[in-house]
Amino acid sequence: MTRVAAIDCGTNSIRLLVADVDPESGSLVDLDRRMIIVRLGQGVDRTGRLAPEALERTFAACREYAAVIKELGAETVRFVATSASRDAENRDDFVRGVLDILGVEPEVITGDQEAEFSFTGATRSLAGRTDLDKPYLVVDIGGGSTEFVVGEEHARAARSVDIGCVRMTERHAPSSPATPEQIAAIRADIEAALDLAAQTVPIDEARTLVGLAGSVTTVAGIALGLDTYDSARIHHSRISYEQVEEVTTMLLNATHDERAAIGVMHPGRVDVIQAGALVLLTIMQRIGAREVVVSEHDILDGIAYKAAEGWF
Repeated sequence: MTRVAAIDCGTNSIRLLVADVDPESGSLVDLDRRMIIVRLGQGVDRTGRLAPEALERTFAACREYAAVIKELGAETVRFVATSASRDAENRDDFVRGVLDILGVEPEVITGDQEAEFSFTGATRSLAGRTDLDKPYLVVDIGGGSTEFVVGEEHARAARSVDIGCVRMTERHAPSSPATPEQIAAIRADIEAALDLAAQTVPIDEARTLVGLAGSVTTVAGIALGLDTYDSARIHHSRISYEQVEEVTTMLLNATHDERAAIGVMHPGRVDVIQAGALVLLTIMQRIGAREVVVSEHDILDGIAYKAAEGWF
């Protein structure tokens, strides 16, 4: 077993996983898994730069994570940065800050690498399942981008497109409730991105849709009727198209306070869940998916697996 620390810094959140990993068997045992909403991508779509306050929120989270990593004695630390820091003009400020705090340089990966890691993290834990048909379509709905990956045991086609929940929210500013015009504008962006993804990824071949990240897990928690967020109940739950449609409609028609009062809703997701749920629903409509298999294992687990295997 190799003890690794994996950090995934996205547009909306920064997450840490410290785990013991056996690359031979694919075993991964969590020691610590946590998330902080830092909204690193605040305003990036408009300004092209990381905001000073967003950088400070992210660095504060890094200082907390550095203490956890030291306490647990991880042998290998890998920090992967995704959409927001890939797009920003002042990404060097971000890189220097992380290096000073954690002693490792953020690896700003491409969208295609992001998709590969997501597929690995999501599907390793599905090995041996006989009730799920292949190929899988793994969809990771992030803050700035959404990754589409089709594969069986390994990814064979991947594409990242710019339809994350934060990006769509900042671009279209849906009200509470959202208007039909706002919904139509967001849907148009999602459909255009799906056209782009389909040029590279045979999304129509998918037999099982696997959904990752906070927008998907939040929709699942609501659909399951949970009073509080329960990772064990959400992981590998199977949520029907009708349930996703019902939850999405409710979220689009809810006020800000009504969304904030939902038991499974993270406070940092209240403003962006409308767009995130709409991305999931539109994908399901496009490929004719009758259900989505929800995974709590995602790019973070993929980073840990790859770190233990010496991929980096």
